[in-house]
Amino acid sequence: MPLIKTSNPALSENVFRDQPLSREGAMTLDGTVNKTAILLLCAVATAAYAWHVFMQNHSGVSVMPLLWGGLIGGFIFALITIFKNEWAPVTAPIYSLLEGLVLGSLSAVFELRFPGIAMQSVAMTFGVLLVMLFAYRSHLIPVTQKLRLGIIAATGAIALFYIAEIVLSFFGIQFASINGSGPIGIGFSIVVVAIAALNLVLDFDFIESGVQAGAPKYMEWYGAFGLMVTLVWLYLEILRLLSKIRSND
Repeated sequence: MPLIKTSNPALSENVFRDQPLSREGAMTLDGTVNKTAILLLCAVATAAYAWHVFMQNHSGVSVMPLLWGGLIGGFIFALITIFKNEWAPVTAPIYSLLEGLVLGSLSAVFELRFPGIAMQSVAMTFGVLLVMLFAYRSHLIPVTQKLRLGIIAATGAIALFYIAEIVLSFFGIQFASINGSGPIGIGFSIVVVAIAALNLVLDFDFIESGVQAGAPKYMEWYGAFGLMVTLVWLYLEILRLLSKIRSND
């Protein structure tokens, strides 16, 4: 099987190498879809809980423990899943539950300021997912080596920018134009959303390659986890984009 390249850190090119076939059988596409649905339900459940906590008193302080617990815990379990992918049947659902706390907390805070933005973000996220899946299955977007490298480079550049932005913020340096609701800020968010959407195509290709390679059954959970990582990022970026647009209303 040729090397699989994806900018999603959860789906690296070496994941399917030297994977012993499990007793349960081989990875299947239907199985991965089912696992993805389970992870989505896990995220929705905890997101609904965080939303409920926020709406009880309409205070961001009430969900801060859930938000930070989800962020830190989700990051830890994402790393565990990446480095110990055979644990994915356990760690992937935990990751999704923790990320649900983050999504629910942030969505509720944004919803209070911009009514209806949460449902708009959810609808757009799944809309993008379906469009990119159709584009991939119909070969409207051929997954070539140049495309992979381009998306990887763009995603890496965005990650480095976000890291630099966090570090520089401790020294009082802010990127007001990029984070603001002006043309530059909205344009930047549109580009990031587009890059996140293109990552879905690479994720689909990665999962399909795993199925063709006869990866072990537990890799269905790992493939679903990788897809969840991209969906979480896509949703947050769409939420951010819509908030910038709504700020101008």
